[in-house]
Amino acid sequence: MGMTITEKILAAHAGKDRVSPGDLIMADVDVALANDITAPIAIDRFRKSGAGKVFDKSRVLLVPDHFVPNKDIQSAMQVKLLREFAREQELTYFFDGGESGVEHALLPEKGLALPGDLIVGADSHTCTYGGLGAFATGMGSTDIAAAMVTGQVWLKVPESIRFIFRGDLNPWVEGKDLILYAIGDIGVDGALYRAMEFTGPTIDALPMSGRLTMANMAIEAGAKNGVIAPDGITETYVADRALREYRFYASDPDARYAETREYDVAKIEPQVAFPHLPENTRPISDVGSVPIDQVVIGSCTNGRIEDMRSAAAVLKGKKAAGGTRLIVIPATPSVYRSALDEGLFDIFLDAGAIISPPTCGPCLGGHMGILAKGERAVATTNRNFVGRMGHPESEVYLANPAVAAASAVLGRIAGPDAL
Repeated sequence: MGMTITEKILAAHAGKDRVSPGDLIMADVDVALANDITAPIAIDRFRKSGAGKVFDKSRVLLVPDHFVPNKDIQSAMQVKLLREFAREQELTYFFDGGESGVEHALLPEKGLALPGDLIVGADSHTCTYGGLGAFATGMGSTDIAAAMVTGQVWLKVPESIRFIFRGDLNPWVEGKDLILYAIGDIGVDGALYRAMEFTGPTIDALPMSGRLTMANMAIEAGAKNGVIAPDGITETYVADRALREYRFYASDPDARYAETREYDVAKIEPQVAFPHLPENTRPISDVGSVPIDQVVIGSCTNGRIEDMRSAAAVLKGKKAAGGTRLIVIPATPSVYRSALDEGLFDIFLDAGAIISPPTCGPCLGGHMGILAKGERAVATTNRNFVGRMGHPESEVYLANPAVAAASAVLGRIAGPDAL
C-alpha cells in the first residue's frame, strides 16, 4: 500500500520508511514560527523550560504582524519582547518594521517555507504552506516553545481526504471560491484532524497564489493540514527564492484515502460565505440584496499581488459607493511596492480606498477597520465568526477580491458581472 504526500513528508521527518494514519510520531521540524500575539507565550514557556538557546537560530522565525504598526501600549510591549528575544537568541529571521508583513504571505515570498518542509506555527493558518507541497500546521504556543527547544514535535499522522477538481474556471472564479465551495460541501468540521489534499486538472493549472489561498483555509474545515503536490508551477515559484534545499513529494497511485470528493468547477460560481461560519456558502447568483458598510481586501488569504490586481481590474475607473468604506491591505512590503509600481494604488485611491501598510489588522478584529454594532463587511479574509472583525452584532461575509471590489462599488454584495 502506497502513501499520501502528507504521510511521506511525515515519515521522512520522523526517520521512518513509512507511517500510517493514527501513528504517533516524533518528527523534526524545518521551521517553528510565531507572531506578536503567540510568541510572547511561547517565549515565556521557553524560559520556564530552562533552555538557554533555541535548537537552530535559522529555523525559529518571529514575525510581528497582527497588531503592527503597534496600535497601543500593550501591542508595543509584545513586539518589544519579540525584538529582545530575537536579539538575545541571534535569530537569523526576525521581521520588523518595514521588513515585516503578514507571516503566511511573507514566508513563501522570502523562500523560507518550501516544498517538503515540516512547518509548525503558533497560528492556525500556518497550513497555508501546504500550497507549496509542505506539511504545515498550527499549534499552541506551548507546543511551539517545545519545538523551539528541541527542534521536534509530537504528531498523530492524519487520515487524508482527496478533493479532485476538474474543468475550467468560470469568469471571476478563483482559488478562494474553490475552497469556500469545498467547505460549504463538507462543513467546518468535515475534515477534522484530517489532511485535505487538493488535486485534479483544475488544481494543476491553478497559480501559486490560488494554491496558497486554498491551503490557507483548510483549517476552516477543521483540517490538520491542506496540501497540493508540487509541480512545475511550484518549481518556478520557489527556484529563485529558496534559501535552502527542498524536496518534492507526491502521493502514490495506490495511496489510501478516508474519502474522495470530486467537483466539476464549471458548476462553481464566485462564492460568498454568510455569517457566522465559513460553511454558510452561497453562489453569487443566490446572494440577494445585502447592503454593506465596509470592504476589506487583504490578509494571509488574499493579500498577494495577484489579489491586488484582481481587485484593481474591477475597481478601475469606478468609485466605492457612498457610505461604504474600502480598505486595501497589501500583505507584504514586496506586494506593496509592486502594487505601487504597477499603478494599482492610483486605481485604489481614485476609488476612494484607504491603503494600509501590511498587517493582519481587521481580520482578527485588531485594528485598521473594526466594525461597529450592526455593521456588515465583505472581506477577503478567512473567518466570519461572531465578533471576528469587531462588535458581536456585526457581520462578516467572505468572498474573493473581485467580488469584494464589486461589492464596494455597489454598496451591496455583488459580483463583477453586476457592474
